[in-house]
Amino acid sequence: MKFPRQYTLKEIAEIINSNYVGLDDFTVLGMNEIHVVTPGDIVFVDHPKYYNKALNSAATIILINKEVECPEGKALLVSDDPFRDFNTLTNHFKPFQVSNSIISDTAVIGENSVIQPNTFIGHNVQIGKNCTIHSNVSIYDDCIIGDNVTLHAGVVLGANAFYYKKREDGYDRLKSSGRVVVKDNVDIGASCTIDRGVTADTIIGEGSKLDNQIQIGHDTVIGKKCLIASQTGIAGCVIIEDEVTIWGQVGITSGITIGKKAIVSAKAGVSKSLEGGKHYFGIPAEDFRTKYKELASIKKIPEVLEKLKNL
Repeated sequence: MKFPRQYTLKEIAEIINSNYVGLDDFTVLGMNEIHVVTPGDIVFVDHPKYYNKALNSAATIILINKEVECPEGKALLVSDDPFRDFNTLTNHFKPFQVSNSIISDTAVIGENSVIQPNTFIGHNVQIGKNCTIHSNVSIYDDCIIGDNVTLHAGVVLGANAFYYKKREDGYDRLKSSGRVVVKDNVDIGASCTIDRGVTADTIIGEGSKLDNQIQIGHDTVIGKKCLIASQTGIAGCVIIEDEVTIWGQVGITSGITIGKKAIVSAKAGVSKSLEGGKHYFGIPAEDFRTKYKELASIKKIPEVLEKLKNL
């Protein structure tokens, strides 16, 4: 998320009531998660295991729970609870806005687009030309929808990221300020749910087609012309490259990449990045031929054991 104007380190520190290491007028342009930070961004870190990753990231302001040696050209915001203060900044720059109408006055709907009854369209939503939005769709604030898009009944775009920190009294949610961006010529089936990015965008690429009842987590990027069948669950921060086919009931863990033109068969469990241009199945998902050889070998185990007994 980029701020509406350039801020100084001192101004940000005053918002969250923290100490800081750096010049008062050190430039602050926005805040982001570590996988999408750019110079001028704030990134937060609250565990020593990840200090170096944050300090050496593209972010130039590190919101951290211990004063450490600051790399040249960067600044620190020192907080007793960076997670809490990252949420404080989200509330300050992107607070939740109550909507008093079914379609917000700030929404922009393109020529020849059809909005069926009982659809909610939030603040600052943009919908392109020639779209069909069926009944009971919920489009949360700031979503961007391209031209020639179809959203079937019950679709939810822009719900919060599933991102929590465990506290003694329960779980504390990391607030979401990102968007869902749906490119041109996308079809999204009934009852699909696509979460907004924490600070950036969840993206559905041009020409991709989603079946019914699919869950897509925060900050996931799906490429062009992908096919995804029903009941697939995709965790956050996944990259699915162009022309990937994913069949029904596939589960995909967070933070991995599925390469271009890969095919993932039904009920597969994807626990690591997969190379493009290959066919995968199984739990964990492996190359189709390799997996079949493994299964063939397993079937031979009783035969091998019987032979051993007769030695």
